[in-house]
Amino acid sequence: MPLRSSLPASHHRHISRYRLQFTAPRTPPLSLGVVAPAAPSLLLPSLPLLLSDLPPPPLCMHRRRLRPLRASCCRRSFPAPLQRGSLPPHRLPREAKILRGPHEDLESYLQAVEQLRGVIQFFTGNKNFKSGIGIVSQANNLLGKAILKLEEEFRQLLSLYSKPIEPDLLFDCLPNSMRPSSGSPREGEPAGKKPSDHHNKSSAETVVYQLPTLVPPRIMPLLQEISKQMVQAGHQQQVAILYREARSTAVEQTLKKLGVEKLGKDEVQKMQWEVLEAKIGNWIHFMRIAVKLLFTAEKKVCDDIFQTYDSLKDQCFAEVTGTSVITLLSFGDAIARSKKSPEKLFVLLDMYEIMRELQPEMEVIFGSKYSTEMREAFTALTKKLAKTAKKTFAEFEEAVEKDCTKTAVLDGTVHPLTSYVINYVKFLFDYHSTLQQLFKEFGEGDSEQQLAFITTKIMQALQTNLEVKSKQYKDAALTQLFLMNNIHYIVRSVRRSEAKDLLGDDWVQIHRRVVQQHANQYKRIAWSKILQTLTIQGAHSAVDSNSTAGVSRVTVKDRFKTFNTAFEEIHQRQSQWTVPDSELRESLRLAVAEVLLPAYRSFIRRFGPMIEGGKNPTKYIRYTPEDLERMLAEFFEGKMWNEPKR
Repeated sequence: MPLRSSLPASHHRHISRYRLQFTAPRTPPLSLGVVAPAAPSLLLPSLPLLLSDLPPPPLCMHRRRLRPLRASCCRRSFPAPLQRGSLPPHRLPREAKILRGPHEDLESYLQAVEQLRGVIQFFTGNKNFKSGIGIVSQANNLLGKAILKLEEEFRQLLSLYSKPIEPDLLFDCLPNSMRPSSGSPREGEPAGKKPSDHHNKSSAETVVYQLPTLVPPRIMPLLQEISKQMVQAGHQQQVAILYREARSTAVEQTLKKLGVEKLGKDEVQKMQWEVLEAKIGNWIHFMRIAVKLLFTAEKKVCDDIFQTYDSLKDQCFAEVTGTSVITLLSFGDAIARSKKSPEKLFVLLDMYEIMRELQPEMEVIFGSKYSTEMREAFTALTKKLAKTAKKTFAEFEEAVEKDCTKTAVLDGTVHPLTSYVINYVKFLFDYHSTLQQLFKEFGEGDSEQQLAFITTKIMQALQTNLEVKSKQYKDAALTQLFLMNNIHYIVRSVRRSEAKDLLGDDWVQIHRRVVQQHANQYKRIAWSKILQTLTIQGAHSAVDSNSTAGVSRVTVKDRFKTFNTAFEEIHQRQSQWTVPDSELRESLRLAVAEVLLPAYRSFIRRFGPMIEGGKNPTKYIRYTPEDLERMLAEFFEGKMWNEPKR
């Protein structure tokens, strides 16, 4: 006998009322988390009927809406429980929808899954129904199938919308002052900070970075809801695995497109310095982009998707970014462990500086227990770079003192070592605050005194080396000219830089006197012999008169010939010597003229008439005082022998 015939008429009327209530506009909505209590004598229909006839819960009951709600949606409600009995077989459209999967309409599929949870929750909380256990079992089985389909949908969505970001899009997120001039950084064009950038550091601290969009905003609610369903079903680790596989690949590919590569110590060691310097500059740029843009944006995506699951979002973020962080830091580690050389000091300071700049953000972004490895690796590299830079700085003094380059400076000008060391010291003051921080890192007292002490020792080492190099000259006058030129260059450079404040006025005055001492030594050594040719032994008593008594014409001729030969030799040689500073050059010429010209005029005035009255006087009196003055103006110009006169 059909079951329906056993039901009293009142029950048929109750069912009719139930179907009227199904769409009654004034029935208040019922939250998924609250189910109307049922009397012990009541029994809900079977699961297939529930799944087919119960309206889906409105999306306003979700934590986040997936799409705007229709007015009629908010008027739907769950039916009141039926009295004991059963209903005829019914089609299962809801169950069929769950089995078909979410590919047709993901939002309504999520509604059906949420409704299915409501059924399970109701029967789990109401043990008085005879068929409750069977319904819960059937619902759980169906829910398990639904979660597997949602898992696949989660994987496909992540795969579809987890694409690497193009470099140009990342550059557009940078402040204007930090964007590459044209496209991505090219080989040989380091994108890191130049020394001059340190003066603008205060303005750089207020710049604003615009985070890139990693996942379209319209997809985020779907990922949120699917992940919530999976976590509630106990699939938390599978969520983490799927998320890591998709997002970590996107992050790694983004960095690869940017130009990030994993290099070891041996590979770094083999690179030409120009290539390595460019790579270091780019690495500094990449670090800033990775931390301030890419990792920060990735953290935001992770937090938004898993917003209520702190442990899960921290785990997922750490697993997504871990490999990329280690790849980025590996290059810095290779530089820190590679062979030390003086020219690496400034790039080491640049690298140390960017690490210090990014440290606070790294502490926040990678602040969870799951990111401990990355956080500690970042801090360790910062300290390693500081240690390597400090050691390189300290060893520079020794390298300067022991420099034994055979670079020949034939004209006595400023030696390349001098200009290199002075430029080195000047650049140090572009890193003044960084060096102070470096010394504080190791707690070595007053950082300013430390910097002054090391700078003074570098200057002393340079002068010691110059003394050694000056002994290579066979001409003692050129030795003095070489030392004069180099010490003068040092003093002038210090006076025009911040090093003056560090070394002090006393240091400058002492070394100015050293320059004058070398100039005097040059004048004495180079011109004492030629001045002796303008004196005649036995005529000293009459040197200030016009008397030529006791002096033979032959002796006078010999003195003129000797002077001519000596002066021509000095002119030929010293016009090839160089005094690069124009003021010093004119000062030295004037000092020579003040000694030579008065002596020559006196000699001609006294002994010239003895020659002029004889045969062929120009053979002996070859130069006038004006000729000598003109020729002195050609000294220290660095002319080659075959070069025409200026």
